Amino acid sequence: MNARRLLALPLLAAVLTGCGIRATEVPTDFGAAPSRVPCSLAEPDLSAQSSQGVPVQVFLLCRASLVTVDRSVRVPDGTPDARRRVIVAQGLLDQLAETPSPSERDAGYTTYVHGGMSVSGPRPKDPEDTLRLSTAPEELTSYALAQIVCTFSDSAAAEGDGSVILGGPGNQPLRRYECTDDVRSRPGTTQPPSSEVTAA
Repeated sequence: MNARRLLALPLLAAVLTGCGIRATEVPTDFGAAPSRVPCSLAEPDLSAQSSQGVPVQVFLLCRASLVTVDRSVRVPDGTPDARRRVIVAQGLLDQLAETPSPSERDAGYTTYVHGGMSVSGPRPKDPEDTLRLSTAPEELTSYALAQIVCTFSDSAAAEGDGSVILGGPGNQPLRRYECTDDVRSRPGTTQPPSSEVTAA
């Protein structure tokens, strides 16, 4: 009996080895792979939006590129167009300076626009669509300038052609800025194209 068992062991081992399946081919189900999709929000972040106001979009930084997120800006009914542009621009600036919401931070969003910056309308000799920042555009970081230019140019604060005329608090020449694909994809190394604007 013992002898027969001993003889059967090698045969059994051979059969088991021949029918074995390599570990790399064994189908397993450990659930879905961890998902870390940067710059992607699963759904609109309502916590980052006010309950009332005009829907707008602002550009935040994510993975060194500009990405739009939804926001809203309050504009009083009956506001004249000239004043409306400044109110919208200030609202956009305030939204850019806000710390991204927890879900936005988790997705990799950030901003380089600092708080406390204000915007005003044109001076007497400025073109009527001028927006003057309390910080001169040339003093902003490349990221912050790109965020502001692209956000303004894609809003009611811009001219009809999508460009935006910006100036600072001093007497530096006004410049007309544009937001291009290169600026949106590489805001840290690509300055928004601009040209000097001659005051009237």
